[in-house]
Amino acid sequence: MTLSTLLTIAVPEIIILIAAMSVLLLGVFYKNTTSLFGITQLTLLIAAYFTAQLPIDLKLTAFNEMFIADSLSMFLKLLSYFALSLVLIYSRSFLQSRNLHNGEFYALTLFALLGINLIISSYHLLSLYMGLELLSLSLYTLVAFDRNRPEATEAAMKYFVLGAVASGFLLYGFSMLYGITGSLQIAEISSRLSDASINPVVLSFALVFVVVGIAFKFGAAPFQLWVPDVYQGSATPITMFIGSVPKFASVAMLIRLLFQGLDHMVLDWQAMLLIMAIVSMLFGNITAIAQTKIKRLLAYSAISHVGFMFLGLATGTITGIASALMYIAVYVLMTLASFGLIIHLSNQGKELDQITDLSGLGKQKPWCAFLLLLIFLSLAGIPPTIGFYAKFSIIQATIQFGWIWPAVIAVMSALIGIFYYLRIIKVAYFDEPGKNLNQVSKSSNNELSVTLSINTISLLIIGLFPSSLMDIATLTSALIF
Repeated sequence: MTLSTLLTIAVPEIIILIAAMSVLLLGVFYKNTTSLFGITQLTLLIAAYFTAQLPIDLKLTAFNEMFIADSLSMFLKLLSYFALSLVLIYSRSFLQSRNLHNGEFYALTLFALLGINLIISSYHLLSLYMGLELLSLSLYTLVAFDRNRPEATEAAMKYFVLGAVASGFLLYGFSMLYGITGSLQIAEISSRLSDASINPVVLSFALVFVVVGIAFKFGAAPFQLWVPDVYQGSATPITMFIGSVPKFASVAMLIRLLFQGLDHMVLDWQAMLLIMAIVSMLFGNITAIAQTKIKRLLAYSAISHVGFMFLGLATGTITGIASALMYIAVYVLMTLASFGLIIHLSNQGKELDQITDLSGLGKQKPWCAFLLLLIFLSLAGIPPTIGFYAKFSIIQATIQFGWIWPAVIAVMSALIGIFYYLRIIKVAYFDEPGKNLNQVSKSSNNELSVTLSINTISLLIIGLFPSSLMDIATLTSALIF
């Protein structure tokens, strides 16, 4: 492979790496954080431009087939750039009001994005693990970013310990795969697993360890213990970032490892994903009913949404992958809007915490209440929002595969979820205004308000015309194999 081709494939990652190191150094000597914000956004724009120049219908590899550029990598990387850009816009005013707006934040998010890109484009177990550790270490640091909050330090420690255990499981699974196939290259692992001489017991253990590692990164039940504590303990912008952009890397890791590497064991991992999907949907929605803090509620809501994604992926079909890719894009858009609203309703005095803090929002801030209505209707999967079509596409793919009873459980789970989403809308519109809302919603930021409004209205507009997004997801999934 020529140097020009090599650079063409890896140029977005090279740009992100250079920008991350530059922002880190500039943050030490140059205190104008607005410029650092601009540099980071420009980096995302340039990286998106070079990513979009790659051919979607070809599979290009680099670094001895450790790095791949294909339709999946292009789709997920472009979504990652877009999502991170929104995270930075939402976060700026919040971080400024708490004296946390510095170069380290932008450098860590860029390093995390670099890890995400490496995972998305990995075609080799070693490069995948390197990307995973780069992402994980960045996230551990971001969780503890607010050093004055004991909750953040506690959440970071829990996340670090549990993450290290999950990373060990995944690495042990990788070592087993290497031991029985003699290769770390995903395509070669797939071809060598058809050999009848491979020990099925060792291979089964390897699969279990790999799936456990993947499930932890998603936050799927029963490996979800870190999710509520990290969501609640982190600063809201960090929670927004953790709950959105890294999900793209998790989807890519699952598809690369299970669909492209362990495709000969489809019946085994299909059953595991199906069980985790059902447990995640039911556990997440039922547990969310009892929550009184909005970030913990959104954490359990996230677990249930992961269950829906797993259900689509468990089918193992092109339609199932397409519905899961669409679902992850829609879920991230909804997550950004929900946490963006929390940031918008918070100021220097007090951060929005309890669900009851939203009491009387419809009377005091009608536009914010309307945005809240759209966001939580979409999360609940009620038409005509895009959340409905995303859930519908998953259930449709499940039924087409012949799984009727999992589809019924998914519908029942969605009905349970509607209860606690509508409860938040009821508190905002029908409860009497309380003093808490006055304490947390005095400030306004035009940049944040406009971004939040566009983000939320898009949930309705895309919901009215969902075919374009579904067509892109279908094309992406069809070109993966």
